Amino acid sequence: MVTRGAPLRDVLADLRAEGRPSLSFEFFPPRDDAGEAVLWESLRRVEALDPTFVSVTYGAGGSTRERTVRATREVSRETTMQPVAHLTCVSASRSELRRVVGEYADAGVSSVLALRGDPPGGPGTAFERHPGGLRNALELVELVRSLGDFTVGVAAFPTPHPESADADQDARVLALKARAGASFAVTQLFYEARLWTELVDRAAGHGCDIPVLPGLMAITSLRQVATFTKLAGAPVPARVVERLEEAERRGGAAEVRRTGVALTAELGAELLDAGAPGLHLYTLNRSSASLEIVRALGLRDPEHAGAPAAVAS
Repeated sequence: MVTRGAPLRDVLADLRAEGRPSLSFEFFPPRDDAGEAVLWESLRRVEALDPTFVSVTYGAGGSTRERTVRATREVSRETTMQPVAHLTCVSASRSELRRVVGEYADAGVSSVLALRGDPPGGPGTAFERHPGGLRNALELVELVRSLGDFTVGVAAFPTPHPESADADQDARVLALKARAGASFAVTQLFYEARLWTELVDRAAGHGCDIPVLPGLMAITSLRQVATFTKLAGAPVPARVVERLEEAERRGGAAEVRRTGVALTAELGAELLDAGAPGLHLYTLNRSSASLEIVRALGLRDPEHAGAPAAVAS
């Protein structure tokens, strides 16, 4: 049972000490009433699993900032779950960032995922610092920690960040963020367990021992392969694509979805066996695939979360 009143950094430390994996889910703020209904259906079903935390994202370029604040506030006030609010440096001054952190604090939110954020111009464009803003996530970690007793999470990269010289540079940056006050990290998408192990080993070589939670999402259609390649920053492994293509030949879209969920559960099991302190599931606001992964891994009892058909991915 997650203790809602305890700081998230303490909850994660206790789980790690006890050898029990954390379980968390990521959502994005709804764009309209229909999206809000889907989000809350998914949140309620995930809530039944007693997750360690749920996180709420910013849109590209900080475009959903107000909706993120509102959604996180509602999770804090209307559910039993521990919310983690995303915060990025994109298109924001220091004073604006302080204001958003204050709004989170007023809503009872005590955990923030501090990210530089993607360039407003999209992938491949240069990041432009706001004239009165911050340069990177390291500075954002320092700012948030200076504003109160927040648990701060950060991003970690199993494959090199597009702007990094190499993977070791990413590990050095992760260690710097930990020394600045970050208590945990969540990885970008990836589909090979060795990438997580290598990342953690590199970070440890720089003195970083914060929990690094693997971020996972099932590929539930072949159309998603190109999208997920972009999100992961590396090609989806050929063996994964081959199994999905074979599934389509064998049973069409339904079999592709089933296979994608099974592959993600296999990856999750391999990661937990390798010592991962937990799993972070990217939901796209649809909880069914995530619930099936949790069920396959035996992490919780998803039967109490209801039948998945209503919000199938």
